[in-house]
Amino acid sequence: MTAPTVLGVRRLSWLVAVLMLVAVAATTVALGEGSRERLSTDALPRGLDSTEATALLDRLPESDTEVALVLWTADEGTLTEEQLSDLRQQAADLGGADPTVSDDGTAALAVTSVPSRDQAEVSSEVTDLRDRLAADAPDGVRAEVTGPAAITADLSAVFDGANTRLLLATALVVAFLLIVTYRSPVLWLVPLTVVGLADRFAGVAATQVMAAVDVAWDESTIGILSVLVFGAGTDYALLLISRYRDELRHEDDRWAAMARARRRTAEAVLSSATTVVLGLLTLLLSLTPTTRGLGLACAIGVVVAAAAVLLVLPSALVACGRWVFWPRVPRVGQTPIVETDTVWHRIGTRVARRPGAVVVAGALVLVAMAAGLFRVDLGLDQSEQFLDEPQAITAAQRLGESFPAGTSDPTQVVTTGDPAAVLAAVGDLPGVASARPGESGGGVSTVQVVLDGASGSAENTTTVERIRDAVADLPGTHVTGTEAQTVDGEEAAGRDLRLILPLILGLVLIGLGVLLRSVVAPLLLVATVVATYAAALGVAWWIFTGVLGFGAIDSQVPLFAFLFLVALGVDYNIFLVTRAKEEAAEHGTREGMLRALAATGGVITSAGILLAAVFLVLGVLPLVVLAQIGTVICIGVLLDTLLVRTVVVPALALELGDRFWWPRRVVSRRP
Repeated sequence: MTAPTVLGVRRLSWLVAVLMLVAVAATTVALGEGSRERLSTDALPRGLDSTEATALLDRLPESDTEVALVLWTADEGTLTEEQLSDLRQQAADLGGADPTVSDDGTAALAVTSVPSRDQAEVSSEVTDLRDRLAADAPDGVRAEVTGPAAITADLSAVFDGANTRLLLATALVVAFLLIVTYRSPVLWLVPLTVVGLADRFAGVAATQVMAAVDVAWDESTIGILSVLVFGAGTDYALLLISRYRDELRHEDDRWAAMARARRRTAEAVLSSATTVVLGLLTLLLSLTPTTRGLGLACAIGVVVAAAAVLLVLPSALVACGRWVFWPRVPRVGQTPIVETDTVWHRIGTRVARRPGAVVVAGALVLVAMAAGLFRVDLGLDQSEQFLDEPQAITAAQRLGESFPAGTSDPTQVVTTGDPAAVLAAVGDLPGVASARPGESGGGVSTVQVVLDGASGSAENTTTVERIRDAVADLPGTHVTGTEAQTVDGEEAAGRDLRLILPLILGLVLIGLGVLLRSVVAPLLLVATVVATYAAALGVAWWIFTGVLGFGAIDSQVPLFAFLFLVALGVDYNIFLVTRAKEEAAEHGTREGMLRALAATGGVITSAGILLAAVFLVLGVLPLVVLAQIGTVICIGVLLDTLLVRTVVVPALALELGDRFWWPRRVVSRRP
């Protein structure tokens, strides 16, 4: 690229930037987000027993309805005969049988159903039902709704407007940290605008592609995608702007400075984006459809973020001129950052004195942090999924005090055979409180099995396994329900972790090997990323149990946290070692690494703090699994940027010298 042009004729930079931004915005508005009919098995692992059972349930004549449980409880003492008479009338008005009164006389339970053609309809029907029950409840009686329909409605309410809140919180965090980083009242607006438009375009592109290829996604997909686009896009922007600022100290012509900055940044950004995209695409091997959708959506988002930074941001920055950096405007002749006495230059100098000791100390810190791994428990039951417990959960807990624990959410045995044979097989099993015939039709019958154990308990897991063993010889018979789905979900999560985790590591290792043309450096860098992950998960466990009060880590967290930490941790590896490789060719390995640390330490730290803060924003979505993923990634990114990438990795390179790049030979061009 010649100096007179950066994405076009230099005098047209404003026009190029504006046209690109307008084109992206217009395309986003014109297309809109894609849509797809949701299936009952979208969030269930392919090929497992509960998924087969759920698919059979769709054949029932009333499969477009969902069960709701109405629970009435006395404010004090037991329900009176007058109150029970009113409750029988209310149950009749709902189209159900007389309510069942608990043995202790404090509660009554009725079963009804609501239309369930889509989530919006379920939410509306459950809300109306709750309003009617609250208005008609006798004095001294509390009416609540739980069961599958109420869970669906409350989950929908959790995400109502959540993506907008998440987007605003993310944008505010990014804006604040960009202002702190650049100390400029203007500069932060340029990358924020470009990345913000990229985020909107990524959401449209991802959903349109997923709809076209019939890949499932859920409410959290777009929120996680938005966080990733803002995080990765801003990281790439920080790298480009930092290099552009450096080049402006050498070059009076800002177009030529940007051409050189983009050329030298493109290798790191493209290598990083490619590795992240390949890592995300490994989620397509997951058994769970919505997990596959998350991987595809986020891969598209990273491609869009990298394209926006390399194609749109340069024109926007050049069009603004040097004044965009005000009040710290870079001028020709100023000392390059690699030669100034910055904090990272001083840290590098101290690390260089005893690099071996620094490596050992860093390793001991990471090992100590990872100690929490030995106590990690995986698996959250349905009642533990929400940060703030909605009525469906609190009502189910109250129901469990007066009725068998599994009454609010019975396990379902679904068969295309004889339901009487199913009843005979499961009715007297240990751990089964009761079993009764359920709906039938379309060649499918169900048996409703109430379990004795508490929700999510080991006792219930054992009972589900007993039920499956008991019906294993009955043709066309499968077991589903929340307990069975939890068992299958944890099995699928374990399988995904064992398959995808080594594949991600292999892809990252190959990517770094191709980029660096080295064997030793990629192995060491991947080892540091794995150590960072282990330390982050260990520290997060202590925080979850000691501070936040979570009883366990959701079974999806280890895989998602590993994927994002490894894939995004590669960003900082690439930012550092590509600059070190460039500097080593001129100054040798030792001086090259110190100059690379001085040049990129500030960028990596800023990018890491920003990315950590952005992922922590996932806590805006009131689901425990997202809060846990965000927390692990936040801890891991901070460890990576403040300790591993800026202290341990330079120490490793300094200790090994030219062997760090083996088998590639580093020959300094310096006389």
